Amino acid sequence: MEIQSATFVKSSPDLKSCPPSDFPEFAFAGRSNVGKSSLLNLLINIKNLAKTSATPGKTRLINHYLVNQSWYLVDLPGYGYAKTGKKTRDLFWTTTEDYLLQRETLVCLFVLIDCRHEPLKSDLEYIDWAGTSQIPLALVFTKSDKLSAAALKRNTDRYRNKLLESWEELPPVFITSSAKYQGREEILTFIEEGIVRFKQV
Repeated sequence: MEIQSATFVKSSPDLKSCPPSDFPEFAFAGRSNVGKSSLLNLLINIKNLAKTSATPGKTRLINHYLVNQSWYLVDLPGYGYAKTGKKTRDLFWTTTEDYLLQRETLVCLFVLIDCRHEPLKSDLEYIDWAGTSQIPLALVFTKSDKLSAAALKRNTDRYRNKLLESWEELPPVFITSSAKYQGREEILTFIEEGIVRFKQV
């Protein structure tokens, strides 16, 4: 897929404030500091369209970007940010949950995972919740350039094996590095295929 245009549309505090659901949507979520903004900028190939921050947990709204005038890239609030108060975390979760469960044009949720860590409880719980809720999803391991090939395989295998304790079949998995432009074409091809399926329904 060639990215010809990408425009920020709006930030929404809740589902009812989101733009009209005229196009297929591909949402991205992950723990704070997982490299989500860097990955989004890599995908759409426009520097700083999605704002990166030195302070984790800055995404607190549902952010819609219209790509190629034909599909939405959606940046969701992060989860598992310890410095955010419980009341605020609960509000983020309610906002995200409503969107993921009720947005009829959602084609896929990409869950981002920092490949440098062993399986984290918050990641596993989020993935399991999405799977149990029958939300179409894919897993994206970020920051692969930070590890050797052996360490990367070891850590991703640990996640796969942990998930297979409760999953019969794993969602699609992508390995990415924003620094080395790894994984961009694979994800965009997957999105393009999702758009085709969406139009056929």
